[in-house]
Amino acid sequence: MVGRAALASIAMNRRDFLSGVAIAAAFAGAASPARAEAPTPLGPEISPPTNSRGAFVAWMREKRGEDAGFLGQRYDRFLQLVAHQDVWDAADKRAYLLTPREEFVTTENLSRAYEWHHLDIGFGVTITGPHTVARMTNALGIKLGDKVLEIGTGSGYQSAYLSNLTDKLWSIEIIPALARRTRALYDSLIARGYREYGVINTRSADGYYGWEEAAPFDKIIVTCGIDHIPPALLQQLTPDGVMVIPVGPPGAQHVIKAVKQTGADGAARVTRSDIYGGAIIPFVPFTGGHQM
Repeated sequence: MVGRAALASIAMNRRDFLSGVAIAAAFAGAASPARAEAPTPLGPEISPPTNSRGAFVAWMREKRGEDAGFLGQRYDRFLQLVAHQDVWDAADKRAYLLTPREEFVTTENLSRAYEWHHLDIGFGVTITGPHTVARMTNALGIKLGDKVLEIGTGSGYQSAYLSNLTDKLWSIEIIPALARRTRALYDSLIARGYREYGVINTRSADGYYGWEEAAPFDKIIVTCGIDHIPPALLQQLTPDGVMVIPVGPPGAQHVIKAVKQTGADGAARVTRSDIYGGAIIPFVPFTGGHQM
C-alpha cells in the first residue's frame, strides 16, 4: 500500500524504474535483522499464547528463538489488529503472530517494521502495512489445503504470512531482480528453520495472466491496484473461489472481495463486496503487458 504523497513517484511502470543504482540500493537494504533460529517445527494445531505480552514473548523466544524486542512490537500490533477488527479468525491470528515482519523490511526501516503503514523496500514498491495485510488475508477465509495464488510477491511478507494458513501456495512478482532477492530470502529463512516457507512456489512473470499451469486456485490475493479484475485471474478461480483485489483508478482503489459462483445454468457469476465499507485504500499500481 502507498500513501498519496508517493503516488507521483510510483506511477511509472515499475520495470522502467529499474536502474543500476536502484537495484544496488535495494539489495543493500535487504534486512537480516534478528538472525532467528526456529528449532521447533510448529504444526497448525500449535499456537502461541495471546493472553499476555510476556507469555507470548517467552513462548516465541523458546520455540522460535526470535528477538524479544521485535516480538514485543509484534504483540502490541496484534492487539491493535484485533481492536480494529482487521483480524478475527483464530488461524489468521496465529498466522500473523508467527510471521517475523522484521525479516522482510529493509535495514533502513528495521525499527519501523511494525508501524501501521506501508514501508519502502526499493524498486519503487512497498511492503503493505500489517493492518491491510491482515484484513485482506482474513477476508479470503483460507483453510489448510486451499490452493492460493498471490499476485505481487514484493517483500515476501504476504506469502510468508499465507504459508501459516495453507501448504499450497504460488506467488508471482513482475520485477525479476526483486523476485530473485525475495526467493533468496525465503531460502535463507528455510535454512534457518522456517520450514513453512518451503511451500511457497515463486516465479517472475506478469501476474495479470495468473499461473495457468498451477490453476485452478481456491483463493487469489492481489497486492497491487488495478482498474478492473483481470479476466485470467477469474478464469483460474475454482467455483466458489474467492479473490481479494484493490480495484479503482490510481490512488483511489477499493479493496474488493470477489466470489465466483456457478449458477444453475452453468454460467459463472461474480459477487462483489468492499472489505473496507467504501474507504479508499491506495496501492502500488499493477504493471505489465496488459497496459500496452
